[in-house]
Amino acid sequence: MWVLVFFDLPTETKKDRKNYTKFRKLMLADGFQMFQFSIYLRHCSSKENADVHIKRVKSILPPKGHIGVMCVTDKQFGMMEIFQGREQVDVPETTQQLELF
Repeated sequence: MWVLVFFDLPTETKKDRKNYTKFRKLMLADGFQMFQFSIYLRHCSSKENADVHIKRVKSILPPKGHIGVMCVTDKQFGMMEIFQGREQVDVPETTQQLELF
């Protein structure tokens, strides 16, 4: 399962830029990767694990801006076609996550 976070945050004031930077850094610390400038994604091993990361995103939401969170399955994510200009590129691979019991 993949969690995608889409956001459009204001950056007009110094405080806005600080909120943007803090939100972005906390998402990176939680294992999200930049897909595009305002789209970050993270692979999760299950729906329950995805719910944990969605809850974390909700806990760090900045006071202003538009944020969307969406989950898609590995199969749905794998059907995405990605282009750089007119050249098709590969979809990011599913990362292996080590689980300790």
